[in-house]
Amino acid sequence: MLKIEKLAGIDIGSNAVRLLVTNVITEKDEKPSFKKSALVRVPIRLGADSFIKGVISEENKIRMIKAMNAFKLLMEVHGVEKYYACATSAMRDASNGNDVINEIFEQTSVKINIIDGKKEAAIIFSTDLSDVIESDKPYLYVDVGGGSTEFTLFSNGEIVNSKSFKIGTVRLLNYSKDEALKIWEDIEIWIRENTKDLKKVALIGSGGNINKIYKLSGKQLGKPLSLIYMKAHYQFLKQMTYEQRISEMGLNPDRADVIIPATKIYINAMKWSGATKIYVPKIGLADGIVKSLYYNKL
Repeated sequence: MLKIEKLAGIDIGSNAVRLLVTNVITEKDEKPSFKKSALVRVPIRLGADSFIKGVISEENKIRMIKAMNAFKLLMEVHGVEKYYACATSAMRDASNGNDVINEIFEQTSVKINIIDGKKEAAIIFSTDLSDVIESDKPYLYVDVGGGSTEFTLFSNGEIVNSKSFKIGTVRLLNYSKDEALKIWEDIEIWIRENTKDLKKVALIGSGGNINKIYKLSGKQLGKPLSLIYMKAHYQFLKQMTYEQRISEMGLNPDRADVIIPATKIYINAMKWSGATKIYVPKIGLADGIVKSLYYNKL
């Protein structure tokens, strides 16, 4: 007998806020099938508040309340049975983060959970990486967000080590050279130390920016991008103005600036781990939330 369940995940990031509605289709003795029903992305850059001023501004708080009201109505229209909302680095680092989520709950009855980097990585891993990961090969999983980047090392199909660093696309746009240099050094040491005994490490990239880079590459789904391609693409992006990246490449205004620091993070991770390929399975926090909800992990 066929069963269809409607689940939703809300990802409140540093650069944007997303609602993913998914149909989970199950048949007797069959693995569940997850079919995307709707994805809504709202460009509320909370990180610009949190990482510079240390607080979520009144203006962005009001925008968040409106967004959550809209998401609530959309979930009702779609007939969503269960949802889970996660807020990451920007809300976590803002001194008024808890006050903001409490007010959002009072005004919209949408409950938001502030999660740390490790929980974020664990939720993303609940997505199916088996299409990408071969059990006998090592991988460095790199999830680049607006406020932080999570690095997780896999070897023989097992998680060996993981670490979250306060380096993200929005944060990098606002860091001084010295601040950025210190964190780059820490990341390089961690990656080199954790991959030194591994041969032929490949990267797995997640995040909106690497998904966009992959889409622009025209690569067939499942095929990796090379380090040479990533370096060439980075130089190509850097030579263009912000306006050209919007008008000629068709990037959204809130993607056209952060795509450059994001590309730099992936390239450095490849360089320091010795990886020559990056796989892009197009998974993210919202996908992980839906799967974790289905399997009762949240």
